[in-house]
Amino acid sequence: MATIHRPPYEAYAAILGAFTAGLGVAGALSRLLDRDPQCQTPLDLAVLSAAVFKASRTLSRDEVTSFLRDPFVKGKAHEGGEEPVETGDLRQAIGELVTCNRCIGTWVAAGLATTQILAPRFGRLLTWSLATAGANDFLQAGFAALARKANELEARVGV
Repeated sequence: MATIHRPPYEAYAAILGAFTAGLGVAGALSRLLDRDPQCQTPLDLAVLSAAVFKASRTLSRDEVTSFLRDPFVKGKAHEGGEEPVETGDLRQAIGELVTCNRCIGTWVAAGLATTQILAPRFGRLLTWSLATAGANDFLQAGFAALARKANELEARVGV
């Protein structure tokens, strides 16, 4: 019979508190440094969205970041799709966070947006680099799909 652990509500509260405190500190630093977060444009939002997509997928799924997920998942982290440990504590909550690309995406979005405001040159470089890598992922997937379809058609026609 499998042991059922209750969700780690205290850990969720701690994670939410850390997230909120981090945003509060970022807002205070923004004011202290006289940075204006309202200077962002619709293009900035689009680029930030693409960057968040790429970074969150990389963190939650790619082999290159498996060492970050490994302490928080069952078995060995490898190429994504891992299950978080069921310990009922902070380790489980972090495991749920780092294995869910939508969940970690919220943290990534806050981090990238904060970086753009507090360190604009670095933030812009990082965000545009990640966004370009995300666009590359879509282009590579599209090319692979088209090539696969062309090969299927070629095989049917017998060219």
